[in-house]
Amino acid sequence: QVQLVESGGGLVQAGGSLRLSCAASGRTFSRYTMRWFRQAPGKERERVAAISGSGSSTYYADFVKGRFTISRDNANNTGYLQMNSLKPADTAVYYCTVDLHTPGYDAAPRVWGQGTQVTVSS
Repeated sequence: QVQLVESGGGLVQAGGSLRLSCAASGRTFSRYTMRWFRQAPGKERERVAAISGSGSSTYYADFVKGRFTISRDNANNTGYLQMNSLKPADTAVYYCTVDLHTPGYDAAPRVWGQGTQVTVSS
């Protein structure tokens, strides 16, 4: 069973940047597609980005294209989400997950981290 721990959230002004990290332990991280989801208070959880096990294929939600970049370092069992040009609408708890589907698949992963809070002030 893979275990995931997110970090890197915080408070940032609109237009600023943050880089989230997702540290994985357990089975071979490189086998899994890694995803980032987010959930804002009172709103449904939404997909943000995903990256295949090899890193060769990615998926981005339309609302983050051109602003966020997903990446991974399989040698160190870590995934990342670089978030630039942040907006107040990006405020949410961000979660990383893993599964065995392709990045574009609308997966419902079973393995989740505890989440990291991102707050963007206007």
